[in-house]
Amino acid sequence: MRIAAILPVLNEAARLEGLLLSLIEDQHFDELIVVDGGSTDASVETVCKFMSPEEPDTQPVPILIQSPRGRALQMHAGAQAAEADVLLFLHADSILPPGAADDIRDAVEGGRPWGRFDVRLSGRHFLFRVIERLMNWRSRFTGIATGDQAIFVRRDVYRMLGGYAPLPLMEDIEFSARLKWIGRPACLPGPVLASSRRWEKHGIIRTILVMWTLRFLYWLGVSPARLARWYYRHT
Repeated sequence: MRIAAILPVLNEAARLEGLLLSLIEDQHFDELIVVDGGSTDASVETVCKFMSPEEPDTQPVPILIQSPRGRALQMHAGAQAAEADVLLFLHADSILPPGAADDIRDAVEGGRPWGRFDVRLSGRHFLFRVIERLMNWRSRFTGIATGDQAIFVRRDVYRMLGGYAPLPLMEDIEFSARLKWIGRPACLPGPVLASSRRWEKHGIIRTILVMWTLRFLYWLGVSPARLARWYYRHT
């Protein structure tokens, strides 16, 4: 069973080299697809360094594609380019746990069409421990996953559902809600280590209130486009 790791990136040069090294050396993915949304830093150059490895047998050699800016658009472009049986969507500021690829294979071969990992936030503040526990518990209870949790799905299921909708916000929540039509997710303990930079930049409590408000309004039916305009004005 082949797995493609898909990374949407935008100005992530500072983190990208370390992430690519970990995916190539520590994991066992069959495809590694980096989808750039128009970076103005050295992100593209960083990926290109890995595309001509000193050891030709190094696997996988990253594939770089360009896409219009927007995480949903970039992830969908990566999924369209992938040939593997399973697609894993990973944020550029997240680190997979050891053996993640093998855990995904075990879950899918065991009959689970999709899933996600538990998450751990990188910050040391005690509130991050509370937040990550609540995120993981909520996801297990509702069956809804967020992008920080490294969603994976069989490629045939992804295509059957039409993949990520071109939304400017809430794309992971919308997609995992449709995935629930197929079945509940495999909840792998992981955890994925996700960056807490957003929380630290804007304040932990403020970020919690903003995210809860956005999700509440989304479930009330407010359009993602309207929510995105409000979000980017306040962050």
